[in-house]
Order: sequence, then C-alpha cells, then structure tokens
Amino acid sequence: MKDQIQVDHTNYLTLTGIPKIYPENRSEILPALWENNNLPDILFITSYPPRECGIATYSQDLKQVLDNKFNRSFNIQICPLESESENHVYAESPKYVLNTDRPNAFLTLAKAINEDVGIHIVVVQHEFGFFEKKEGDFQQFLEALTKPVIIVFHTVLPHPNSVLKVQVENIAAIAESIVVMTHYSADVLIHEYAISAEKITVIAHGTHLVPHSDREGLKRKHQLTGKKVLSTFGLLSSGKSIETTLEALPAIVRQNPEVLFLIIGKTHPSVVKQEGEKYRNMLEERVKKLQLQSYVRFVNYFLPLPDLLEYLQLTDVYLFTSKDPNQAVSGTFSYAISSGCAIVSTPIPHAREVLQNDAGIIIDFQNSAQLSVAVNSLLNDEKLRQNISSNALHRMASTAWENAAIAHAMLFEKMDDGQIALRYNLPAINLDHVKKMTTEFGMIQFSTINQPDIGSGYTLDDNARAMVAMCQHFEQTLEKTDVAAIQTYFHFIKYCLQPDGNFLNYVDEQKAFTEQNNETNLADANGRAIWALGYLISMSDLLPKELTAEAEATMQAALVNVKKIHSTRAMAFAVKGLYYSNTKNKSPRNTTLIVQLANRLVQMYRHEATHDWRWFESYLTYANSILPEAMLCAWIDTGDGIYKEIAKESFDFLLSKTFRKNNINVISNKSWLQKGEELPPVTVGGEQPIDVAYTILALSKFYDVFRDESYLQKLLTSFEWFLGNNHLHQIIYNPRTGGCYDGLEENYVNLNQGAESTVSYLMARLTVKRYFRNKFVTGHFKEYSLKLNRQN
Repeated sequence: MKDQIQVDHTNYLTLTGIPKIYPENRSEILPALWENNNLPDILFITSYPPRECGIATYSQDLKQVLDNKFNRSFNIQICPLESESENHVYAESPKYVLNTDRPNAFLTLAKAINEDVGIHIVVVQHEFGFFEKKEGDFQQFLEALTKPVIIVFHTVLPHPNSVLKVQVENIAAIAESIVVMTHYSADVLIHEYAISAEKITVIAHGTHLVPHSDREGLKRKHQLTGKKVLSTFGLLSSGKSIETTLEALPAIVRQNPEVLFLIIGKTHPSVVKQEGEKYRNMLEERVKKLQLQSYVRFVNYFLPLPDLLEYLQLTDVYLFTSKDPNQAVSGTFSYAISSGCAIVSTPIPHAREVLQNDAGIIIDFQNSAQLSVAVNSLLNDEKLRQNISSNALHRMASTAWENAAIAHAMLFEKMDDGQIALRYNLPAINLDHVKKMTTEFGMIQFSTINQPDIGSGYTLDDNARAMVAMCQHFEQTLEKTDVAAIQTYFHFIKYCLQPDGNFLNYVDEQKAFTEQNNETNLADANGRAIWALGYLISMSDLLPKELTAEAEATMQAALVNVKKIHSTRAMAFAVKGLYYSNTKNKSPRNTTLIVQLANRLVQMYRHEATHDWRWFESYLTYANSILPEAMLCAWIDTGDGIYKEIAKESFDFLLSKTFRKNNINVISNKSWLQKGEELPPVTVGGEQPIDVAYTILALSKFYDVFRDESYLQKLLTSFEWFLGNNHLHQIIYNPRTGGCYDGLEENYVNLNQGAESTVSYLMARLTVKRYFRNKFVTGHFKEYSLKLNRQN
C-alpha cells in the first residue's frame, strides 16, 4: 500500500489521548472519542405531528435536519402542545407534553424543566392561536422558567392595539432571543413593539433540497402528459382564497385550453371542527358553476413529503392567493419556490421580500383579473418561466433546511455560554451526481443547477480529477461498479493524448476537439493527466492488470514532453503523478524526472522567498496547495532534505494566509494575493471548492508525514467549509443530489453543480474518510486547538 512512511510518532496527539494513527490503520480514530450521552438538551415547545398544521410540520422538519447535522452537539427534545380536544400518539415518546386546557399545566411544566439539569435552552414555536384565552398562563410559564428561552414568532402582527402590544412586549422581555422568519417581521417588532434589534435573529423558513427531476417525466408518472399545470397546496381554509384562482380560470383556459389546476391538500382540521367541509364544498360548487370540471382537480390528502415535492416539481406555475395581508410567512410558498415553480403570489411580506427583481409575479389580494394576466404571460412564455424560476431558486438557496439548521445551531451555541461545541456530522458518500454527469464517453463539464449541460462538452481536467476520485472510492470500498467508471475516465484521458505526447483538454458534445485547445495554455491539463495516470498505476494491485498496463503505456507516452513543462502547477501535478507511480514500481526514470521538476521548483522558491514571503512565485493564485504537496512527494521519493524543508516552509506560509479565526478562506479567484500585499480585511467571494479540496489533500499528506495534529485539525476545518462553516454559513455541498455548488461568492452561493466542484468535494470527502469512519467531525479538535492556544 502506498504512503508507507517512516516518521517520528512519539509526540502524536499527546494532549488528547487518541491512539496513534499509522498509514496502515489511519481510518481507526476511535468513534468513542465523540460518544457523549450527556449532550445538552434543547426543548422545543410546539405543535408536532401527527397533529396536522403548518407549525407542526415546520418543527418536525427543523428537528430532523438539526439531528442530521448536529446530533453530536446537542439533543433536540419535543414537548408537544395538546388540548382536551387535540391528543395524539407520537412516533417517539416525547419528554414532556403541555395540555393547555388543564389547570396548572403551565407551572407544572415550568417546574419540571427547571429541575431537569439536561435542558439547557427552551425554544417556543409561538402562534397566538396556541395560547388563545391562556395568555396569562403562558406568561406565568415564561416568568417561572430559569432556563434561557428562545421565542420563535410565526406571526407578527403590525399596527397592534394596546393589549396585543403589551402582550408581545412582555413575552419579548423574558426571552433571551427572538427568532422571526422575515426582515419585515423584524422591522415590525423593532419599530412597533420597541423590541431591541440585538435580541432579534432572522432565520428564514426552511426549504427542502429538491433533486429537480425532469418535469415532463413526472407529468407522465402522474398521468398529466400534455398539461400545463397550475397548483396550490396546504391545509384548506377560506383564508387561502382559492376562489380567486377559480374566477381567473376561464380567462386562462381561453388562451391555454390544456391547463389543469391542482388543489392539493385536505381541509384544515380546525376548520373541519368548526364548520365541516363548508369551504371545500363551496369551491366544488364554484367549479361546477364556472363549468371548470375538466380544468380543476382536487387532491384531498395531506400528502407525504416525497409525493408533495413531486407534484410541485411538475407544476408549471404555482399560485399563492392568501387574502391575509398580515400572514408573515408561508411554508407552502417556500416549498413551491424551492421546487423550481414559477410563482404568482399575493403581497404577503414573505412574497414581497423573496419575489423582488424578477423572481416571481405579485398581484393584489383577491384580484382574479390580475391573476389571469400573470398566469397567461407565464404559460405563453417558457423562457420567462425558466428565468423567474431560476431567479427564485437562487434567491431561496440560503433558506435550505440545512442552512436553517446551521443558523439555529449557531444561536444555540451563542446562548449556551460555551456549553455547546458545534460538531458537524459527515454526510454519507453519495455518487448520484457524479454518475448523472457521466456519459459512456466521460464526465460532462458543466451543469445548470443539477442538470448536466451536455452542450458544455467535456474536459481532460474534469475527467482526470474524476478518475482520481473514483480510484479513491474504489480503494476504500472495492465496489465493482467503480472499475467501469475508472475505465470510462481513463479512456477519455487516452482519447485526449495526441501522437506527439501532448494532451488536448477541450472536447465538444460530438467528441471533436474544440478551437479552445489552440487558445488556452494546456500545461496544467497535461500535468493533471499525469497525476491521474500515476494515481491509477499506484493501485495496480487492486485494478485489472490490462487497465493498469494500458495506463502505464499511456503515461510513458506522455512523459516524453515532461521536461518541457515549466508551468509551476503543471510541474507540481506531474511530480505527484510520478511519485504515485513510483509507490508501486520504483522507476529510476521517474525519479530522475521528479528531481528535475522539483529542482526547478526549488530554484523558483529560492528566487522569490524572503523572510516574510515563503513562496515559489510573487503571488498566490489558484491550486496553491499543490506546490508544497509536490515538494513533499519529491522528498518521500528521493529523500532529499531540501525538498522537505521547502515543502514545510511554503505550506505553513500558505496556511497562515488561508486560515483565519479557525476558518478557511482560500485565495479568491477575484483577487490574487500579491507579494507585499496585506490580506483583504473582509471576504470578497470567489472561493472555489477545488481550492478547498486541494488544501485537504495536501493537509492529509503533511499530516501523514509530520504527524502534527494541527494539520489534521485544519483538514477537518477545511471540510467544514463544504458543510456550512464559511462566511455565509451556508452549505456548499448538496446532500440531496450529491453535487457540490460551483462557488462561494461574497453574498451568495452559485447553485450550479458542475464537474469540477462535484469531484473536488468527493475527493475531499474520501480523504476525510481515511481518518474518520463515522459521521461526526471536528468538535474535539476545536477544543484541543483552544488548549494549544492557551499553552502558547
């Protein structure tokens, strides 16, 4: 096995007591290190399924995503709200239940919470209806609590009367923190209730990550082929004003006779108790009166989430027609946008914030004429629908449930005075998007959101990286299907090799080499190809002999021109490829080439390096970590100490420029760092997944050699960047699709999931797996880092 390195392990992890990890058993850090049965409890007081209401669904979704991302940091416990007429059996036995109709229930619960040493924070999902006619009991409950309280206001009413104003102010006075879901709601609390802005956190209503399946395919599945689908969903009540759409339908049908309006959802249970099916019956009568039976379909179910998301994904235009101007936020509205629907909405605050700048169409309340015009304009213009959908998707990216979980977890960490240490769970390895991006010819270059753009063609760069990643995966799993993928990427690399021993990089959809090959420097691509071939050759004990023999022949043909390479990163990639090839069969020729290329890098380093600039060039640009890693590989292969010395000096210098405040900020592609310049004081965006991944690969190599735990800690911190530990506190990896977003900008994340970013994430994830088998990460190392800082 490669990486059999003799190093000094005597000081390894002396402060932590973790068993030493040698290359042969590096995946065996004890899972028990993070096992902790005494994690702090966060108690949610909320309605909860099987109760059917929006806040119950919201709380369930939030609990699930917090458990998925942070269940090694804290436990989420549920205290469901019940009444004498609303009792349920829960999937998991709740820690507490609050029956709001029972005398003394509030104070009894407060006493139990105060005496429960496990509960650190109480979170109340607040809706005025939950505590109607019990406002005094609820206030006494809050006043009796001795634990920090977070109030999540799902409704914030503007222009309050004096009674409501005092009620909200009293609640806010006790709460240590208040969460609202729109900036509008925050402004109302600040300016109309005189609540301090410092106490308020805006965390948008979460939205589900959606795979964005083929719309026409879903229509076929649900027998809707050929239909232009309008839809609305949610628990029915008169407040939804669905009749506004019914009155607009005749005008829509005249222009679009293939239209079908889906009304998805059962009647709200509270409405059924008060008036039965009066509202639904009225809607059905209105359909008959307007002779719309062929154009309206009722789906009278509370749909499971997967079914609901399919209906939303097949929808061409989603209609949100609430007539309540004070409805602060809507989960149904959020889910529709995240599913890629073009939206027509009434002007509730949530819609006014989200649908700005061509992200949707806003109409007046109960205005059927405006609705028909808006819908017809969208149905008659596919490009307009697509643009609105794309704009809205990017606008809503930050509201993914995973990002909502991060925001809540950071708030919990802040409130619990150092008792909570956030530990990001590792996502399961998911090859779905890699497979989706791969044809029988190779890996497609670009993707629009998560849909491969075959028109973008293929590149040697992407297929070389993909081959390395799939070799990593096969090395760890021995999954037979990986071999076919490795062969696909290898054959693409071989296809790009020209008779003169050089590689071309750009191939179009028709498998023809493009003119871009004559306009772009291809040195880096050639270096990456050698790296990938060397990595494959290093696995000759595991892969079919015919494949590795063919790879060796291809590499030898490519090495004819290696001496002509002078591009810094191309030389570094080539050194890595030669090093990996030598780990299997030591070749004097390969070692000679390593020495020649490494010596050029040494000369560059000596020319540029000063006491405060330990680097090979007068600037830091892209793929910087490749250079010191290549020098370290050269030392491992040759034993020449100057390579090791320069490797460590240059890498530590690079890390000093890319790690700030326990976070990684790779050099931005918008602003290279020039020699003599100071680091920018703020993040400027332009951070690429590939640079984070290359940093992780290099940190792994340096940790294996030097056994310096700070490298392992930085490796984990770097990986957290993909999971949300970045300046936007948003996920870069999409666990639903298995794709990775293309970049982290100053104010947004680029949602396209192309080959470079997706493969970069996979390489990083597989590298982390070498050290950590399970799904937990980083908390202990942050604590260890603090110990080091104190000692230093």
